[in-house]
Amino acid sequence: MANRLADSLSPYLRQHADNPVEWFEWGDEAFAEARRRDVPIFLSVGYAACHWCHVMAHESFEDDEVAAALSAGWVSIKVDREERPDIDAVYMLATQALTGQGGWPMTVLITPDGEPFFAGTYLPKPQLLQLLDAAGTAWREDRARLSDSATQIAARLAEIADPGPGSPLDDEQVALAVHALRRGFDDARAGFGGAPKFPPSMTLEHLLRHYARTGDEDALAMVRRTGEAMARGGIHDQLAGGFARYSVDAEWVVPHFEKMLYDNALLLRAYTHWYRADGDVLARRVAASTADFLLRDLRTTEGGFASALDADTIIDGQSVEGATYVWTPAQLVEVLGVEDGRRAAALLEVTPEGTFEGGTSTLQLLRDPDDHAWWEDVRTRLLAARDTRPQPALDGKVVTSWNGLAVAALADAGVTLQRPDLVDAAAAAVRLVIDRHLVDGRLRRTSLDGRVGSAPAVLDDHGNLAEGLLALHRATGETAWLTHAGAVLDLAVDLFHDEDGWHDTPVDGEALITRPRGRTDNAEPSGVSAIAGALLTHSALTGSTEQRSLAEEAVAAQSRIITHDPRFAGWALAVAEAMLAGPLQVAIVGEGEVGPLRRVAEASPSPGLVIVSGEPDTPGEPLLADRPLVDGGPAAYVCRGFVCDAPATEVGTLTEQLRS
Repeated sequence: MANRLADSLSPYLRQHADNPVEWFEWGDEAFAEARRRDVPIFLSVGYAACHWCHVMAHESFEDDEVAAALSAGWVSIKVDREERPDIDAVYMLATQALTGQGGWPMTVLITPDGEPFFAGTYLPKPQLLQLLDAAGTAWREDRARLSDSATQIAARLAEIADPGPGSPLDDEQVALAVHALRRGFDDARAGFGGAPKFPPSMTLEHLLRHYARTGDEDALAMVRRTGEAMARGGIHDQLAGGFARYSVDAEWVVPHFEKMLYDNALLLRAYTHWYRADGDVLARRVAASTADFLLRDLRTTEGGFASALDADTIIDGQSVEGATYVWTPAQLVEVLGVEDGRRAAALLEVTPEGTFEGGTSTLQLLRDPDDHAWWEDVRTRLLAARDTRPQPALDGKVVTSWNGLAVAALADAGVTLQRPDLVDAAAAAVRLVIDRHLVDGRLRRTSLDGRVGSAPAVLDDHGNLAEGLLALHRATGETAWLTHAGAVLDLAVDLFHDEDGWHDTPVDGEALITRPRGRTDNAEPSGVSAIAGALLTHSALTGSTEQRSLAEEAVAAQSRIITHDPRFAGWALAVAEAMLAGPLQVAIVGEGEVGPLRRVAEASPSPGLVIVSGEPDTPGEPLLADRPLVDGGPAAYVCRGFVCDAPATEVGTLTEQLRS
């Protein structure tokens, strides 16, 4: 029997193609083999950029002793969590229920019927071998008790997976969520919680929208302090732009070095909107450099965006975390010369003791340099030198959901920063997804080098893709993007919504031990948050009361998590802010290219705002219907909650209407 991963479309699975472990991909073949041999299944779930996944692979899955133990008593399945988020969600729920925590690599022992009886995360080789021996003995000698326990666990998971009914949100509940965030804010170091500290990208978006709707200065202050702390810390790549996955400390100094597309897309949007809110120069600079990072390092040859850069770099055959990114004072001098090297070390907090491992330091920029031209020259030279080092591996798969997030962020940034190249990149990415991932009328989750994977798209794929299409429609005024968004949302309603609400997997999807219904916004928007935001925007553009009702239902479904821990409902709360503020519809006719009326409308920070511009009665644009020119010239029509002001032909009039 051989390892079956070599032909996989998942870069993560391909990383394990040469293991002595006889891996299967998830599927009928693996489960049939387990039933034929009457053995349990060893399920390992991870992703390509995961540092501890690499550690466990080197310690255990490349080891002949472990491979022999797995071959003797188990069928081994390897799953890429990014390719199959449904499988990951189900067994992560089991891992959290059984251990009180989760993470990757995830290790789950399951019966041939898919029911879990053990779950954990990273296991060192001795502990793994001990587990395989003990669990294998229990399977052979105490099967009835083990199977009964697995069945009970599966039944309990089904109960946990049903979040129950929610309740509609009102202004008071949203305000209480902001107060809860303020109580949990780290006044000393910014952000929320302690180490490890994750970029709260969706919470920042929520707070920006809350400030725009209410004028709450505390909300904006939390954004400013967190945005600056992250931007100046080691979690931010001071040379190439972009952000690492999280900081292992509470001060944002030492990152976990993997760079994920979804993090950087969400942060690009947050920094763009921060700049739009108050004109902060740092926010603009970070938004621009993050966008540049996406285009420089994650854009594929086909125009989509790759999933991640690895946390590790291969040095002399060994995986070394962060090796590409860290510096010593001597290395700075070697690249820059003595004077510039010492000056750069002082600026970037590179010390002889180091802030990372082995006397190396991450780069921080705790203050702006006195000489910007000097810093740009130094940054360019250091980046060029860094590019000659061994580089982290690229997970090149194109994920529908994350490309949707990138499209939305680039479209917004392109308009706000006046960068047409970013809007063009967004359009190219979304064309790739529509052309390649839409197969026989259904979306697929991933592709790699033009080959489309078999895994069906889940709810967040539909919601985030529609969000990106709607942002691109706003940026370009092209009706086709609105039409595509409507089709994606119609498909989502058909596949993922029923009398019980929203589900993460399609109605005709693979039957797992439970049908996942995630309600928390963790590293990215949950499926229900993503679909809520897109439905809300589309309803404002089309006047669909049905879509608005579905959006309200989706947000209400998250009311429990919003009430109990709003840090994990960032996108749901951002959508709720837009719901409470809007719809605020602005239809501009007769301006042609972006003109003064459009620029005034774009400057409005209202979270409930939608903007359409074009000629009167443009087909496919409901907000332009029956909107004539005024005295033969351009006009803006402003409507709140479907009650409209008189058409504005002057910038001052439109400004006042948007403020009122």
